[in-house]
Amino acid sequence: MKNLFLLLLHVSLVSGTCLFAGTPPPSDLRCELLKGMELSRIVDPTPRFAWVVPVSEKGGVQTSYHIQVSRAAGGLEDEASRVWDSGQVGSSASLGIEYDGQPLEADETYEWRVRVGLEGGSLGHWSAAQRFTMASEMADAPSKHPTKTTPVAPHSVVELEPGRYLLDFEKVAFGFLELELVASAAGQLTIHFGERGSSEGVLRELPDSSSVRYYEVSADVVEGKGVYRVHPPRNLRNTKPVAIAIPGRFGTIAPFRYIEIETNGIELSNLEAKQITLHYPWDEYASFFRSSNEDLDALWELCKYSMKATSFAGVYVDGDRERIPYEADSYINMLSHYAVDSEYSIGRYTHEYLMDFETWPTEWKQHSVMMAGMDFMYTGDISSIRRVYDRLKKEKTLEERAREDGLLVGYPYEDHGKRPGRSADIVDWPPVERDGYVFKEVNTVVNAFHYLNLLQMAEMAKALGKEDDASDYEARAIGFYDTFNDLLFDEEKGLYLDGEGTEHSAFHANLFPLAFGLVPEEHSESVSDYIVSKDLACSVYAAQYLLEALYQGGREDAALRLMTMKGVRSWQNMLAVGSTITLEAWDDSFKPNQDWNHAWGAAPGNAIARFLLGVRPITPGFERMLIAPRPGSLELAEGRVPTIRGPVDVSIKQVLGASMTVKLVIPGNTEPTVSLKIPNGSKLESLKVNGEASPYVEQSGVLFLEGVASGEYLVELTFK
Repeated sequence: MKNLFLLLLHVSLVSGTCLFAGTPPPSDLRCELLKGMELSRIVDPTPRFAWVVPVSEKGGVQTSYHIQVSRAAGGLEDEASRVWDSGQVGSSASLGIEYDGQPLEADETYEWRVRVGLEGGSLGHWSAAQRFTMASEMADAPSKHPTKTTPVAPHSVVELEPGRYLLDFEKVAFGFLELELVASAAGQLTIHFGERGSSEGVLRELPDSSSVRYYEVSADVVEGKGVYRVHPPRNLRNTKPVAIAIPGRFGTIAPFRYIEIETNGIELSNLEAKQITLHYPWDEYASFFRSSNEDLDALWELCKYSMKATSFAGVYVDGDRERIPYEADSYINMLSHYAVDSEYSIGRYTHEYLMDFETWPTEWKQHSVMMAGMDFMYTGDISSIRRVYDRLKKEKTLEERAREDGLLVGYPYEDHGKRPGRSADIVDWPPVERDGYVFKEVNTVVNAFHYLNLLQMAEMAKALGKEDDASDYEARAIGFYDTFNDLLFDEEKGLYLDGEGTEHSAFHANLFPLAFGLVPEEHSESVSDYIVSKDLACSVYAAQYLLEALYQGGREDAALRLMTMKGVRSWQNMLAVGSTITLEAWDDSFKPNQDWNHAWGAAPGNAIARFLLGVRPITPGFERMLIAPRPGSLELAEGRVPTIRGPVDVSIKQVLGASMTVKLVIPGNTEPTVSLKIPNGSKLESLKVNGEASPYVEQSGVLFLEGVASGEYLVELTFK
């Protein structure tokens, strides 16, 4: 019987046929957003479950599900061990299904599985089981994975001179060093840890203001064979009480790429070294990207790796200098993490942590609403917004600052520190990056954020059944839009002013309104032209919204140019100076104490996924999703974008102005909207989907395909 099964398995793999008659099992099970076959420390006493629905010939739309949960000791087949059996539930919901069985016990281990029915058919095969263990203390709070370690072998080991070795691990990671060696005698080795270096050795001489890491430590060795864990020394700058604590089992850690070993007369043999890296659980294969531009590919890889490397604390932190979360940093980190791995728990945990430990800038508080909104949009799970909604409304929308006309009165940055306990408007950071912004009490940037917050609060209120709140926020957003444009837009200039009472129009006063949908169509061209003309006249932080503004304004070629341009003020400079994690600023010359391991520099990572490949949610949890690739002048762009419903594969090849071929693989239980743009100066000649003429709707040079569901598609367009 076993041999027959193996034969059938071999036949199925070779032929592409499926062993499962009827509906295949769901995959990628999640308990409390956490993926993996075994989970620990589930905090919520009524956890929520999610799964990926298989694709079928009819599109893979789920019509029913059946969940079972049992004590792991007895197993799912043992009815006596079962603590919940949902029975067949007629529903398309595959995300955020709340546990509704016997009370789950602290420290107890359980298993769960699910099967689904598609398109009105009968229930299919059971999924594999996911095992989870409840925490010792349970609460209505987010769960997260523990930090894990991965050993990394050196890319190269070179003896620079007798008794002096250089190890290059190719990439910076947070962790410590493990050495296995045979020593000719007992004694001490001198170990140099370096975040920067070259083929000549670790960079040791750094300015006093620099936050780039270099450490020298001594390591005692015994004669003969030994294994040694070598840690950087304790660094008081990032181990203060406000910093996120690293679990004691890991010891002291630091970011490093290079190791220099001075043997001090001891002969070493059989030297093996490992960089023991700390990071959040990571799926390397959840995403990929390549294009016809090598510089863009290298930047995407930099952004992707930055998500893994900077997750070492199990919470998004602002880099190594402080090791604390900030709202704006964490929001950009969240978006870029979503873009490269289908991982949502660390972002949710960080967001809710910041609800209790907020930071001081005005716009950072507004980012808390944005984090809640994005968590909901990307997961479709209401448990977090249910926990924080009332506090968002009271503490983060800044409604107490609203004038009668709806605009917020802020606290100019120049007054920071003069009003104890109050925040200050920041616009951009560091201050040198503000393009001469004139601070006024009614600040255009702060109010642009407020408009976005109103829209997001309306969506969250709807999801929670707070219809009066939703109607109120929607009405206020409509009125705010008109007031904002009436008071802050200069018709003569065709630009937005920095605030009420100034004639100055800074870069930021225009890019944020465009990014957040505040610019009427009749003003879009003048505002977009101005933004394009200024290049990167902002910091790494504001560049997140610059890229969004350019893509939203239909200027994808300008966005592509900014991501691939060279020079000191550019993302390519991060690669040119040798960083393997995105920087806090464009260059040390703009911020001498900047971190070389700061995830808010990774905006292109999410811009490529969300706008260049064009995959983003229309409704919470990607039930309806937009696939709107905007490759600009790239002849080739292809990649995989993870979503909580499964990955979306997008491949675009084009002969500029003549033809475009788009291949799509769309996950089950989704309703995709596919949008393609006709190149400027061209007209559509033909459009085929899977070899046949296909219906579409055209709006201002943008095509919307009809009849697209889950599955694989080949879209062929020709232009004239």
